[in-house]
Amino acid sequence: MARLDGKVAIVTGSARGVGRAHAMLLASEGAKVIVNDLGGEWDGTGADSRPAQQTVDEIKAAGGEATANYDNVASWEGGENLIKQALETYGDLHILINNAGILRDRTVFNMTEQEWDAVINVHLKGHFVPTRFATAYWREKAKTSGESANGRVIFTSSEAGLFGNGGQSNYAAAKAGIASLGIVVSREMSKYGVTANNLAPRARTRLTEGTFGEFKQEEGAFDSWAPENISPWVVYLCSDAAAHITGQTFIVGGGEVDLVQGWTTVSKIEKDGRWTIDELESRSKDLFGDRPTGTPAFADLTLPAPTGLK
Repeated sequence: MARLDGKVAIVTGSARGVGRAHAMLLASEGAKVIVNDLGGEWDGTGADSRPAQQTVDEIKAAGGEATANYDNVASWEGGENLIKQALETYGDLHILINNAGILRDRTVFNMTEQEWDAVINVHLKGHFVPTRFATAYWREKAKTSGESANGRVIFTSSEAGLFGNGGQSNYAAAKAGIASLGIVVSREMSKYGVTANNLAPRARTRLTEGTFGEFKQEEGAFDSWAPENISPWVVYLCSDAAAHITGQTFIVGGGEVDLVQGWTTVSKIEKDGRWTIDELESRSKDLFGDRPTGTPAFADLTLPAPTGLK
């Protein structure tokens, strides 16, 4: 018996890259999968139904079950239709993996309103809208049955959102918001038996290929940047065996899974009463000790800044 037999899963942005890898592995583990993708370019322009259908065809050829969906998950109607399609096609919903995203990299002083809005819309609203309708379904299901809805939500954040990355103020802001959204959903849905966790994948995709440059894989070598490396952890989180894990954030890539917990107090200064500015000036050094007072390093990566910035 496969880990996800009888489960119904939705993966947004799953025609290519990390989303496709998730969809393929979910199906191989027995889940019925709704493959959602507009089929546009990496910057969100255009649309094409063929990539999503191709992933569906590959799942079916491997003996799995899948159906394509081309709704815009950042629209209210599109997100609702996506959840309805899962329910009407397969009769239930157990897993929602929010993965769809685009890039419009630009330094903050040159970014246009449209570049900001487009990225925030696709990433942050595109994660919220399907989650809104999926959680409403699970809440009603739990209240009606009196039993756990046993739902799973995966939010796709990024190290750019967790730590910040120059040239990506729109993307980083959206991804940071997504990480917070995941924690909020975990708190709100725990009583209904729904878990929610955040994922920050390290993988080579259309969105990151400009950063990595030309890639040459040595024959027989392990490709530590392959999108397929991310999916086993996601499938585990979606399984019944991981029902105890919720509200957590993970960086996943290659053969590594990192548990990340951010915005933790590392030092403080205090007194009995209100500080004066002079007192704070003299004591501020006590907050930092030997720590640097400049911008923190971008995790432990040595990636260059996004290319093509203006």
